[in-house]
Amino acid sequence: MRADVEYSPVGEGLGMSDFWLYVWMRRVAVMAAHVTGLGLTLIISLLSRPGTSLFSWHPVCMSVAYCLCMTEGILLFSAEGSPFCFKSRQGKVRLHWFCQALVLVAAATGLGFMVASKNAMERPHLVSWHSLLGVGTAAATLLQAACGVCLLCPKLLRVSSPPRLKLYHATCGLVAYLLATVTVVSAMFSDWFQATVKGAAWWAFLLLPLFPALVVMNQITNAYLPRKKITS
Repeated sequence: MRADVEYSPVGEGLGMSDFWLYVWMRRVAVMAAHVTGLGLTLIISLLSRPGTSLFSWHPVCMSVAYCLCMTEGILLFSAEGSPFCFKSRQGKVRLHWFCQALVLVAAATGLGFMVASKNAMERPHLVSWHSLLGVGTAAATLLQAACGVCLLCPKLLRVSSPPRLKLYHATCGLVAYLLATVTVVSAMFSDWFQATVKGAAWWAFLLLPLFPALVVMNQITNAYLPRKKITS
C-alpha cells in the first residue's frame, strides 16, 4: 500500500502537550521579534538626535526601513500571530506591499542623507565594511522588490512561473534581511555608535538585531523549503 502524505518537519515527534508548549514558545518568539524591532528603531532614533546634523537622519531612516518596516512586513505572514488583525491573505499582502514601499522610501532617504553628509564634510564614500554591506543590502532590497512587482502583475508582465518567482522573491527577501542585520551590527562598531553607547549596553545592542533575524529566517525557511513525503 502506498500513501503520499505531505507534512512539515516542524514539531515532528512531539506529543500533544509538548506540541502546544512548542507553539506557545514560537508565539512568544514572534512577539518578542516585533518588540525588538520596534525597540531598536526607537532607541536608535533617540540616540541619533535627528535634526542635529545631516548624518543624524541616516540611522533614523535606516532603522525605520529595516528594523521596523521590513521586519513587520515579513512577520505579518507568521502563523504564530501578528499585531495586525488581517484574516485574509489579500489584506496581509496589501499591508506587506505598503511596508515594503516604506522600506524603499526610508532607505533611499537615509542613503541620501549619508551621501549629503559625506559630501558636506568632504569625506570619501564606500571606504568601510558598513558602507559596502549597505550597498549590498540596497541591491538585494531592490531585487526582491522587483520580484514582488512581477508577482503583483504576473499577467501584465507575462510571468511564466509565479510559484517559482514567489520562491525567488522570498529568497531575495531573506538575503536582504540578513544583509540588513549584518549591516546594522557593523554600524555598532562605528566610531559614532561606540562613542554613544558603551559597556554592557553596547553588548546588548550587538545581540539584539540577531533575534528578529533568527525568527524571520525560521519563518521563511519553514514556509518555502520543500516538504518531504512519507511513502509506505
